[in-house]
Amino acid sequence: MIGKIGVTRQVPAGRYFAGLCLAATLGLAMTSAGCAKLKARDHLNQGVNAFKIGQYAAAADEFRLAIDADPTFGTARLYLATAYEQQFVPGTETDENKKYWKAAMDEFQKVLDSNPDAADKLLATQSVANLHYQVKDMKSATEWNKKVIELDPKNKEAYYTLGVIPWLDFIPADREARLAMGMKVDEQAPLKNDAKGKTTKADLKTKYWQALTDGIEYEKKALAIDPQYENAMSYMNLLIRYRADLEDTKEAFDADWKEADVWLNKAMQTTKEKAAKKAEALANGATPTE
Repeated sequence: MIGKIGVTRQVPAGRYFAGLCLAATLGLAMTSAGCAKLKARDHLNQGVNAFKIGQYAAAADEFRLAIDADPTFGTARLYLATAYEQQFVPGTETDENKKYWKAAMDEFQKVLDSNPDAADKLLATQSVANLHYQVKDMKSATEWNKKVIELDPKNKEAYYTLGVIPWLDFIPADREARLAMGMKVDEQAPLKNDAKGKTTKADLKTKYWQALTDGIEYEKKALAIDPQYENAMSYMNLLIRYRADLEDTKEAFDADWKEADVWLNKAMQTTKEKAAKKAEALANGATPTE
């Protein structure tokens, strides 16, 4: 009689071979997945090389192949969106150019929908904001630049752009009003006060005064982040100078222009100082990109 200890239980042949088949299948799947990721990485690297030398169409093709090999490859999708964005030319109204804009927007949105990390989310959000700005969709550009600030409260470019937008909105209306009032575009005086029964200036003030004031505050926030931000200084000048057109008196207008001149001089001086520092650095052996 054989005791229980030491007895080997035999596995039925069918189950044994089924187990081998399952292991082989899993191994093959893991190998295939690994190969796909390697292939995706190779296409990504080739795309980056093409991107670096300005071959954006070829880069986009490689990034698309990387995504085809590994649909979860978020970095490749972000690069693909950026390659499309680089091929978009602001102000060009061709069907091909519109196609690049839409392709870039679609891919950036897919990046945002894929629960990206903080850095990729910020980059995609900034890019969407910029694409809206480039096609003069200022309402959407404002919305998306505010999203940028939510993600990065120290983003001076977003504050700067939020300051520029109300000035761009006001310019056409201001010039149209001046012409209608028989004023020269460059006449240094506020818009004429409304005659009896007219509300042209009052309507403009209701519509634009607060927006221009908010723009000034946005530029101040950009300058709080970077006190040497000459672009923000330039738009402080423009916002204050053009808002002066809505003042009720010549005295208030002149005071605004005096303040605007201060910001204009600051912008010019800062630009001059930065250029001098750059020239000195180049003379001391720095590369042009430093």
